[in-house]
Amino acid sequence: MSQILREIILPPHRQFQLAQGDLTTEPIDAIVNAANRHLQHGGGLAGAIVRRGGSSIQAESDNWVRQHGLVAHDAPAYTGAGKLPCKVVIHAVGPMWGEGDEDRKLAEAVTGSLRLADQLELTSIALPAISTGIFGFPKERAAVIILSAIEAYFPQNLESKLSPVRITLYDQPTLEVFQQAWDKKFPSFVSK
Repeated sequence: MSQILREIILPPHRQFQLAQGDLTTEPIDAIVNAANRHLQHGGGLAGAIVRRGGSSIQAESDNWVRQHGLVAHDAPAYTGAGKLPCKVVIHAVGPMWGEGDEDRKLAEAVTGSLRLADQLELTSIALPAISTGIFGFPKERAAVIILSAIEAYFPQNLESKLSPVRITLYDQPTLEVFQQAWDKKFPSFVSK
């Protein structure tokens, strides 16, 4: 179970949380996988999701790519969750640092994940620090973009049922960067 370290209420009544924990153990409707365009889940978070959730996640991902083609930044894929405690895994493709237009692509990956969760009529979601691992996106920059994309989503999607929306981070260095970004963005809501 993750530990909630920061929480605010986004209008009208949505819990937005920052937590430290293992995304693969979140008992929530959807977790977001930081995926590649081919949905080959070999290493990092993607590899951990398949190891914990089982081979059905990779099999469904392979089938998704055969049916729909490569996954775009703004249109994540989704699969079942196998043995994970969540219902669905949303596979969001963030940008690789240096490919160009990275800020927009990262914001699209976050917004696309929230939009897909709403289309699937889910009520809770947990996201990682998309693109900050092997894709090399600078953590400080990603934290600001991810927090801003989540905050901006709900005023434009008032019918959304997503609550809580949680950023779940495993490693301490990434968590510290996101806590600092959170405290700057939401200074009145520093801690839970």
